[in-house]
Amino acid sequence: MNAVYLAQDPTLADFGRDPWWLVLVKILFAFVFAVLATLLGVWFERRVVGYMQVRPGPNQIGPLGLLQTLADGLKMAFKEDILPKAADKVVYFFAPAVSVICAVTALSVIPFGPMVSIFGHRTPLQVTDVSVAVLVVLACSSMAVYGIVLGGWASGSTYPLLGGLRSSAQMISYEVALGLSIVAVFMTAGTMSTSGIVAAQAHGSQLNIFGMEFSAPGWYAILLMPSFIIFFIATVGETNRAPFDLPEAESELVAGFMTEYSSLKFALFMLSEYVAMVTMSAFTVTLFLGGWRAPAPITTFWEGANSGWWPMLWFFAKVIMLVFVFVWLRGTLPRLRYDQFMRLGWKVLLPINLVWILVLAWLRSIEDWEGQSRLVGIGVLAGVLLLVVLLWPNRKPERKLTPQEQVDKRPHGSFPVPPMDLQVPPSPRTRRVVAEREPANIGTGPDSKEV
Repeated sequence: MNAVYLAQDPTLADFGRDPWWLVLVKILFAFVFAVLATLLGVWFERRVVGYMQVRPGPNQIGPLGLLQTLADGLKMAFKEDILPKAADKVVYFFAPAVSVICAVTALSVIPFGPMVSIFGHRTPLQVTDVSVAVLVVLACSSMAVYGIVLGGWASGSTYPLLGGLRSSAQMISYEVALGLSIVAVFMTAGTMSTSGIVAAQAHGSQLNIFGMEFSAPGWYAILLMPSFIIFFIATVGETNRAPFDLPEAESELVAGFMTEYSSLKFALFMLSEYVAMVTMSAFTVTLFLGGWRAPAPITTFWEGANSGWWPMLWFFAKVIMLVFVFVWLRGTLPRLRYDQFMRLGWKVLLPINLVWILVLAWLRSIEDWEGQSRLVGIGVLAGVLLLVVLLWPNRKPERKLTPQEQVDKRPHGSFPVPPMDLQVPPSPRTRRVVAEREPANIGTGPDSKEV
């Protein structure tokens, strides 16, 4: 098996030809990756946040505290499993499983590497791939919300129900922006297959600007930066991570949708959160960061960087980098209010996404034009955007009334308010007491005296 073949990108025709045992090996690998990513992810988050807060973090159990998460998992497994009296037993039991299964299933269409040889069988490092693989990931991430909502409803308690409802309402704040941000990737790559999207980022396209040839970057994170930023913000909301961890807002609720859960069921909810974080990080790497391909500085001096099993190293390094960003956000930003997140999704992310898609569609439509005509088309687009910005109605904030103006506008007979200058006038009774204490000078003549 030569390195040239091993560096090839898999196509849809390469899937569905593996023997049954190789399919089981791939499924087992994806499941083990999800479990290990959870164990190491919890440890990684505690260590990074501890470093940011100038404290050691877990460092007692195992080397560098690596076994701390495993000890916590065993502790949760042996805790007493409490079932609320008013809970719906069937839904209460299956709700954590729904969240975990949806998070793990999304990993089945994530490409971990190129074509490799496993025991003499040429196969892609991916469980499966379909022509609409990106929609499969979106469907799994959307279905994971059902586990949270059902868990809150089946607990038979008020606070878990509120946490589940907040999660369902939060979904409509980011789900539309999340889906629209991927439209730009579809338009550029020309496919919805995850392996096809990775292959489309292999080489940058050539641009001709003023007669000069330029090589555009291959990664969509640079080429489609607005889509990448919007997608990642929506991804943070998708995984219920800070600053968008509204279903688990401890300052506003008891603990969110999992308040009544304990033992292994609580561990499954915790597992689903970290698996979802790793899955969405892998999804972001696939869509915007070139997938399993090595960064440009490495490929310039190493031709075999994208051959064999090396691409798995680059893929995992990119995933760890994005997980670090998730942890960084948690240790840096405070939680947003519920109305702030809704306003961000509907009034900021959605309009910017729609405008960006229209701009990209116009640029794609003039790609085949000649050089002069293309410049005219770009100028027309820039002029339209400039007019929109200049003519956009400006909602000036209303002038705030001064405290005295607010008092003057109160209707007659309103409850009296203290003076706005915080200077309390002396009491009439105080004046009378002072007057009684002061000596009185009676000027009746030369013999007058103080009385």
